[in-house]
Amino acid sequence: MQVFPLFEGSYSVAADKKFIPFDPEKDNPKDRPASLFIHIQPFLVQLKDSLVLFDTGLGYSDEQGRLILHENIRKAGFNPDDVDLVLMSHLHFDHSGGMIHQKDGSMELSFPHAAYVIQQGEWERAFTSPSSSYKTEIFDFLQRNAQLRFIEGTGQLTEEISYELTGAHTPYHQVFLLDDGTDKVFFGGDVLPEPEELLRRFIAKYDFDGRKAMELREEFGIKAATENWNCLFYHAKSKATGFVAYEDGQFKIS
Repeated sequence: MQVFPLFEGSYSVAADKKFIPFDPEKDNPKDRPASLFIHIQPFLVQLKDSLVLFDTGLGYSDEQGRLILHENIRKAGFNPDDVDLVLMSHLHFDHSGGMIHQKDGSMELSFPHAAYVIQQGEWERAFTSPSSSYKTEIFDFLQRNAQLRFIEGTGQLTEEISYELTGAHTPYHQVFLLDDGTDKVFFGGDVLPEPEELLRRFIAKYDFDGRKAMELREEFGIKAATENWNCLFYHAKSKATGFVAYEDGQFKIS
């Protein structure tokens, strides 16, 4: 099993929920008051017989109009058309924008040959929630054009891929564990988005159920340490991936 981080960039987000590119080498955070600073990093994983993408980033394009996500997949040595499964933790825009490519005023599927795997409840919530974090125009297009595979609860997707409904960040957020018999890779989406979130206990206002999210982070951290998971951190500031150690009630990431 091979893991490829697909760093899409750093962004500031203010109350309007717009993601503005932020370059720490030339941009000053003081010029963007009351903003969160977020890093976006989907992951590509090559399994024995399939190519799997975890979440899809914002779907932004470069100056030539090319999808940044596609270019990152090519840099990793793969063709975007060869992606078999797009595994979605949830459907907030910073995770789902790259499901489609907006080009020349129109939309096209970013991964026309892939199945998009989504929790049924998350899909339904995306259409009914008043939150501006969901972009229904994307989902309308997917509904008409994509291979959608809806799953419910917790279960086994393939021999190598299992999923678990966690809720916490959104009511129908899910996480994934890959196990090829040799390695185990865990994608925690926004329940475990950064290694730093293992190092301190806190309840986040941006989570649907912040207390549950805090408890799940510790639960998954202990499992990661016990079972030697390679954890993938979608919003990582420092380490994109890491193995977890747990000693004397303290986590360490390596």
